[in-house]
Amino acid sequence: MKPATLWLTGLPCAGKTTLANALSEALRAQGAGVVVLDGDEVRRSLSKDLGFDEASRRENVRRCGAIAELVTRSGVFAVVALISPSASARAEVRALHESRGHRFVEVHLSAPLSVCEARDTKGLYARGRAGLAREVTGLDAPFDVPVAAELVVPAEESVSSAVSRLLALLRGS
Repeated sequence: MKPATLWLTGLPCAGKTTLANALSEALRAQGAGVVVLDGDEVRRSLSKDLGFDEASRRENVRRCGAIAELVTRSGVFAVVALISPSASARAEVRALHESRGHRFVEVHLSAPLSVCEARDTKGLYARGRAGLAREVTGLDAPFDVPVAAELVVPAEESVSSAVSRLLALLRGS
């Protein structure tokens, strides 16, 4: 399999990190090099200077996209688990990859808000509903649902099934 950037997008608590970690394990088991860029980890390090306003979110997506392209260019899979709410920001990252001849695979974890709220172990949605957190994607900050994702993972799909479908997609079958 040729290295690619796999861009996992969806609402908070949709399962992006869980799928990213499972996918990276499966790719490594096949001998592939993998770098996972997790949104929470990126926010604590590379993007700790950014807020959650629209401009900051776009910049966070741009930074992650640039790193993912560098990783893919070096012959390693980049698995990005990032809300990345703006369709135009995701399109810019795709265009960067494609302009340099690298494969970009958008994966939409399409869990509805009610499922994400039920999964919310960090209390983000509860804080948002209580007025203690602002700019919560899906509540008071928009999320542009991908219209042309290469793969859509519904909330009820198992992680192992989603990993299998992603590996098949990467193999071209």
